[in-house]
Amino acid sequence: MRSILQRKGAFLPSSPLAKLYYSIGEVSQLTGVEPHVLRYWESEFRELSPRKNRGGKRLYRDGDIALVQKIKELLYERRYTIEGARRYLREATVKQNARPVPVHAAMAGEIREGLLELRRMIDER
Repeated sequence: MRSILQRKGAFLPSSPLAKLYYSIGEVSQLTGVEPHVLRYWESEFRELSPRKNRGGKRLYRDGDIALVQKIKELLYERRYTIEGARRYLREATVKQNARPVPVHAAMAGEIREGLLELRRMIDER
């Protein structure tokens, strides 16, 4: 088996011939998680859903392997329950996808003026 380097949450083989897909057996060897546990986790964590080929065999990508490592860390090292790990992953996804919306400087001025006008109207009552 090739040695694995972890970079930015993904696994990249040290060989220049990096694999696009890994079988469940290879993922099991790389992560130390038994294949039956990986299949169970697929049913519990919707984020973990490797592709399947025409024969129905699972095809894991680097992102899937990184997710397996994260789930393993949450369950085995940090002692989360499955529900707690699910919640953690869901919240992490929301935080990752939430980006501040840039406000153009002119719009910020218009918003400020509108709020000041609204405040004056309230104070006049």
